[in-house]
Amino acid sequence: MTSQVSSTAEQADGALVGEQRTSGDGGPGKEVRRLDRVIIRFAGDSGDGMQLTGDRFTSETASFGNDLSTLPNFPAEIRAPAGTLPGVSSFQLHFADHDILTPGDAPNVLVAMNPAALKANIGDVPRGAEIIVNTDEFTKRPMAKVGYATNPLEDGTLEAYNVHPVPLTTLTIEALKEFGLSRKEAERSKNMFALGLLSWMYHRPTEGTEKFLRAKFAKKPDIAEANVTAFRAGWNFGETTEDFATSYEVAPATTAFPTGTYRNISGNLALSYGLIAAARQADLPLYLGSYPITPASDILHELSRHKNFGVRTFQAEDEIAGIGAALGAAFGGSLAVTTTSGPGVALKSETIGLAVSLELPLLIVDIQRGGPSTGLPTKTEQADLLQAMYGRNGEAPVPIVAPKTPADCFDAALDAARIALTYRTPVFLLSDGYLANGSEPWQIPEVDQLPDLRVQFATGPNHQLADGTEVFWPYKRDPESLARPWAVPGTPGLEHRIGGIEKQDGTGNISYDPANHDFMVRTRQAKVDGIDVPDLEVDDPADESGAGARTLVLGWGSTYGPITAAVRRVRGAGQRIAQAHLRHLNPFPGNLGEVLARYDEVVVPEMNLGQLATLLRARYLVDARSYTQVSGMPFKAEQLAEVLKEAIND
Repeated sequence: MTSQVSSTAEQADGALVGEQRTSGDGGPGKEVRRLDRVIIRFAGDSGDGMQLTGDRFTSETASFGNDLSTLPNFPAEIRAPAGTLPGVSSFQLHFADHDILTPGDAPNVLVAMNPAALKANIGDVPRGAEIIVNTDEFTKRPMAKVGYATNPLEDGTLEAYNVHPVPLTTLTIEALKEFGLSRKEAERSKNMFALGLLSWMYHRPTEGTEKFLRAKFAKKPDIAEANVTAFRAGWNFGETTEDFATSYEVAPATTAFPTGTYRNISGNLALSYGLIAAARQADLPLYLGSYPITPASDILHELSRHKNFGVRTFQAEDEIAGIGAALGAAFGGSLAVTTTSGPGVALKSETIGLAVSLELPLLIVDIQRGGPSTGLPTKTEQADLLQAMYGRNGEAPVPIVAPKTPADCFDAALDAARIALTYRTPVFLLSDGYLANGSEPWQIPEVDQLPDLRVQFATGPNHQLADGTEVFWPYKRDPESLARPWAVPGTPGLEHRIGGIEKQDGTGNISYDPANHDFMVRTRQAKVDGIDVPDLEVDDPADESGAGARTLVLGWGSTYGPITAAVRRVRGAGQRIAQAHLRHLNPFPGNLGEVLARYDEVVVPEMNLGQLATLLRARYLVDARSYTQVSGMPFKAEQLAEVLKEAIND
């Protein structure tokens, strides 16, 4: 094999991207190009199986060893109108031979299964990118449905792109004619034909997908073999057609990961595993009381599969019943969880206040989505922060923890459980739709690396009265954590009153005394304020003189990837900027005020209208510059990089 090298360079999450061309391994007369990274977007009707196609391509890419990040994007309707713009479903995958942080700003390759998919996504596709189009769908009616007066494949609309017209439907039906399927049944496999073609194009493994298809359709072996045949036909089409003269290789990311065992994982799956691990480390049963709601339902689905780990799941009739059952489980000695999204948090607010009053450990998992009200159920947003902070009557402080990546959802769940169990308090875990549905490689931790979360239940009297009588006081606190004892119902001698009416300090008896209420309110606040959270770490590389940056970009939650990618771009352009990211939003890290005071400019990107910036201004009197987006989509790295450059130059 001979090799020729030519160089190109562009920014990929702030890293230079090289391209090496070789020839000889792509089939008869085919050229193979080696790339550092690729961004692919599969797009089609919501019934075309784009999420499955993207998921399978992702799984094979993960097994190959690339670093990756994904962005599924689908309609809120269970079955949106076929062939319409609102019905378009897409799946974007960014994979590379180096460390990456985002699903990518713009696809290098768009697979468009119909005119709606093309029209909905063409605005994101850069000039010179490759577009694979299912020509069978570009007939008069489907084109008219999305406003195409003429065929964009023929009228010069796509002349700036490298277009591959492929009759995917026809080729799939032809490949499956031996199976005796109806046209409609055979047509359903066209996504597997497309997957096979892209798998050839980027040298992805195939064994895993074939095994998956046979397992998925095990009860219908003919359908299983039909899908495998369509998948192989797509691969063979790429191998033999003259239209695809080039295939591409993206080497494994051998230097991007520490040594260990990895798997591809979505945020909701990582969060589910984190909850199970937390319960095991606490030596407690895990109880989930939940009502299905997008995008949190996957956690209920996943946890229901793990009864063997002592997990009990209860699908309640509504949100209020879900959290009520969870709080009852907490009273009974379980690690209790309720999962929901923004509208469900609103319904659960009274019971969250009750949990604050009862001072019991309870995890409230909020997978944020676009609002208000029903809003955008399948789109992402970070707009529940103030609701989590203040959305209850009275003074009802609740700790807040926010993961930053899909894989980090595992660690964030453990951290939230630690706080809930140690301090006897409900805790908010704020993820969002971007993290929940997105995926990345996750290093599976060793069990002995996980924290010890075991707690001691109350077993007997803890207070002596003036006459020497030993009694149990349910609100006699640990002097360091201010946590009250956790007494499991049925323990002899530990009977005590619970309820939402204010308690007397120590005894837990009903109290309307003004001074006692003032003391209890301040004590509950002091308990949250005193929670042990690590100091905020700041990434601020000094220049040759030892001076740091003058501008800090501060984020929270899922903005971590786009912000970090933008910071890499800014630094790559020779400018200095510092970066920090908050996991703990209540209480804030103890050094946050000092960190903010070190910088002339503080930029806070958020997928809301400036909720964290509002809290920072109120708490630390810092003139934080808020940069916001509420489009239902994550930030793009280049977009943020320009904002940060402007802040530096002001």
